[in-house]
Amino acid sequence: MDVNAAVAAAAAIAGVLTGVIAMLAFRWSERDLKRPTRTSLHTDPVLPPGVDTVLSVLRSSAVVLDEGDAVVKASSAAYALGLVRGGKLSVEPMLQMARDTRRDGEIRQVELDLPRRGTGRGEALAVSARVAPLGSRLVLLLVEDLTEARRIEAVRRDFVANVSHELKTPVGALSLLSEAVMDASDDPEAVQRFAGRMQIEATRLTNLVQELIDLSRVQNDDPLEDAEPVRVDELIAEAMDRCRHAAGTKQITMASNVWAPEGPDQGGGGRRAGVTSDLSIWGNRGQLAAALGNLVENAVNYSPARTRVGIAARRVNAPGGDNIEIAVTDQGIGISDKDKERIFERFYRVDPARSRATGGTGLGLAIVKHVAASHSGEVTVWSSEGQGSTFTLRLPEAGAARDRAQQPPGLDEEAGQSAAPSHRRATPDSLADSTAYETLSAPEVLP
Repeated sequence: MDVNAAVAAAAAIAGVLTGVIAMLAFRWSERDLKRPTRTSLHTDPVLPPGVDTVLSVLRSSAVVLDEGDAVVKASSAAYALGLVRGGKLSVEPMLQMARDTRRDGEIRQVELDLPRRGTGRGEALAVSARVAPLGSRLVLLLVEDLTEARRIEAVRRDFVANVSHELKTPVGALSLLSEAVMDASDDPEAVQRFAGRMQIEATRLTNLVQELIDLSRVQNDDPLEDAEPVRVDELIAEAMDRCRHAAGTKQITMASNVWAPEGPDQGGGGRRAGVTSDLSIWGNRGQLAAALGNLVENAVNYSPARTRVGIAARRVNAPGGDNIEIAVTDQGIGISDKDKERIFERFYRVDPARSRATGGTGLGLAIVKHVAASHSGEVTVWSSEGQGSTFTLRLPEAGAARDRAQQPPGLDEEAGQSAAPSHRRATPDSLADSTAYETLSAPEVLP
């Protein structure tokens, strides 16, 4: 009996120990099952191998969702677009797409317009969202920002529409005038009058085509391939010669601080010997002359008769090298604030009727903007309605620009903002502060 009792007691003790061990193992396994949920915020153990590396090099905004719609991984671009907030995907249509894809495994894609964060002007972000399954439990969302692409496409459509319209107008006028000439074959005076109009429209068409060619060339070519030191006084003299006939017709006086080498200082005419004779720009002579010529031509065209147009240049100290400022001041109709934001757009006109009357194509300021940008410069405008405008072309001086063009690419990054052009706003008051502009008083209506 004693042996049987001992065996029974031993069996009972072994059973109790087995139960305790089983219970401890069960508790331990439950804790291990819960552990992935608590560490789900750490992406490395959850994402399939290599996915994290691939997502880090994608240009698209990437978001990985688990089966509970929690964000497992999100790129910095996704946060910047406002797609992820508080660990959740904040765009409901994308979230619904992710749920549908998780349910049936199908890849889905949609384009959406999202409100832009931090703006109260109703601007929208155009995005393309693509959702695909990632393994058995995860869903991958890729979002591409299409805002800039849509803007460029809109600009292209507007450009094509504007070119078509601008070309159609003189071509249609030539067609009508040619019919009028045929009908008036017995009237020499009428034929002569219509022929004169045909010549005007043909000239307008030629100018438009030439400016389109110039604009295309400025946008596509690298002006520094054929760069050379270009003297500022020669550019100003060439621009004034280009507009001298139009200015004389309207009795507009053009004044500048250009040194005239062929004669002595001409007092009272806005000239001072040697003021700009030592200034030069490193760039493409033809493009620089076209840009400055467009500014002077606009100043003459938009100025009333018997007024004054001033062209002045000076050197301005700037980090990384001196800049040259060339300012063109007129006493024209001025530009409103809403128009100042768009005047450098192609085919945009402040006064379409006046522009067409003077033969303007609406491309002149667009060409100026592209020339300035391609020469590492900028063009700015100050204007007040009824008082006139000042356009300032700001470009690096020849020595500084040449050094930048020949500098190794790595040094530009080390220089930081040193090569950036100055953004000081050009106004008639600021121009008067410099001795280079002392000979250019504000334009006055001549008696």
